[in-house]
Amino acid sequence: MVLVIGTGGAGLRAAIELAEAGVDVLAVGKRPKDDAHTALAAGGINAALATMDPEDSWQQHAADTLKESYLLADPRTVQIVTQGAARGIDDLERYGMNFARESDGRISQRFFGAHKFRRTAFAGDYTGLEIQRTLIGRAQQLDIPVLDGVYITRLLVHDGAVFGAYGFDLTHGTRYLIHADAVVLAAGGHTRIWRRTSSRRDENTGDSFRLAVEAGARLRDPELVQFHPSGIIEPENAAGTLVSEAARGEGGILRNALGERFMTRYDPARMELSTRDRVALASYTEIKEGRGTDKGGVWLDVSHLPRQTIMNRLPRVYQTLLDLQMLDITRDPIEIAPTAHYSMGGVWVRPEDHSTDVRGLYAIGEASSGLHGANRLGGNSLIELLVFGRLTGRAAAAYSQSLTAQPRSATAVAEARAEIDDLLAADGRENVRALQRAIRNTMTEHAGVVRDEQGLRTGLDELATIEKRMEDVGVHPDIAGYQDLAHAFDLKSAALAARATLEAALERRETRGCHNRSDHPDMDPALQVNLVWSPTTGVTRESIPPIPEEITTLMEEVSTDGKLAE
Repeated sequence: MVLVIGTGGAGLRAAIELAEAGVDVLAVGKRPKDDAHTALAAGGINAALATMDPEDSWQQHAADTLKESYLLADPRTVQIVTQGAARGIDDLERYGMNFARESDGRISQRFFGAHKFRRTAFAGDYTGLEIQRTLIGRAQQLDIPVLDGVYITRLLVHDGAVFGAYGFDLTHGTRYLIHADAVVLAAGGHTRIWRRTSSRRDENTGDSFRLAVEAGARLRDPELVQFHPSGIIEPENAAGTLVSEAARGEGGILRNALGERFMTRYDPARMELSTRDRVALASYTEIKEGRGTDKGGVWLDVSHLPRQTIMNRLPRVYQTLLDLQMLDITRDPIEIAPTAHYSMGGVWVRPEDHSTDVRGLYAIGEASSGLHGANRLGGNSLIELLVFGRLTGRAAAAYSQSLTAQPRSATAVAEARAEIDDLLAADGRENVRALQRAIRNTMTEHAGVVRDEQGLRTGLDELATIEKRMEDVGVHPDIAGYQDLAHAFDLKSAALAARATLEAALERRETRGCHNRSDHPDMDPALQVNLVWSPTTGVTRESIPPIPEEITTLMEEVSTDGKLAE
């Protein structure tokens, strides 16, 4: 049996592949599967199908991805994804997904990000939701057992090999001891450790990072975090919720508190259609230098667009702002600020099958690393789920079928059980939620859009203080369930993810893509390496394989005229 942790697009695609290979599979998630993070993805999914531009190719898709990664992506990973992308789209079609199509039936594709050609397939502005629905439907056809509301606290390891996982039910507190030949980790990234994030509460808290590291795996490039330029500021419980970049793509204008269209200072050629990292940096700079709004944001205005354009092309943006703020974007501007959006680094994996340092343990999706480098191309994350969900599912199936015995460890199980027992018995003075907030404040102040040596060292000092306070937490489940226990584990994950991020950001003394060091404003060729972190070794450097010549010849400047360069 293979256990899949996480029931978003990556986890479900892996579970489907395992079931189709005839292997018993169990998928568990702490969120309801129909509300997984994948459902929030709006823009589209990339594949060089050449339905709109016949000259497109997987090689050009690879070249665009590597160039936009600031040469930190693994060329082997990039090749696997771009070569396997068309198959990923075929799989979705086979499962019954409805893509937007041209009048002659071809899958419609649009420009997105710094892509040379139109290669982003989509379903309105709810592509991720449609993918999630499609995968859930296929999983139901295959009778794959999916447990919602189960929180995995620890991976069970014996002699360097995983043999299952331990966890509890979020409502009743019932313990789960799950024996498995292999484990596929698909539980997202760590963007929730910042104050403003496009993730919902209690998701992307670094669970994957902690589970993998405590099992004996390592992290790669945890400092490379993509900040989306347009997260809303209010209400506080929804701070960071995205305003789709389609709002800029359709002609939205950015202004500071003085009414200035400030992108003229940062990218006068592309203006609001500039890349995600540049727009985020521009907005951050305006706010930091005192030209932001009273609430610490800038204005995004689409009110000059025809009402029909907004209703037809930006329906989710319109509805979201109406629901959350009673704001009519056809009349009034939206107050936004940069928001932590995507973990481009993650668990260290091998490119061919996403296996880790721990035998039988795999990591996929935002939990993993290798594809995005220092800037993710919009639409690449969704295709990554499909490609590596399939390949990793196949690899985990082969590994499971190759085992003649499964060694177990009573000690490992006892330690996992005791970890929960100790927290439930904890009656300390420290409030878990307050400590989570302290980590988010530290990361926002010292490891946000712009970083420097002094700030990162201050952040590490603050984190050490928080880690000390974590020894005195109080955990109090109540009639509503065991959420407080889950928050305590989220806190452990956040602290580990924060330490990895701060230490790696300190080591990367350069500015490259999403990583802006004000004290090192230039790119350093010596740092065209991946930074690999573990609690025992700290940060080490790992060289990146050379890019094949058939790809390098295509890595030219891509025209962005009329395109949203994400």
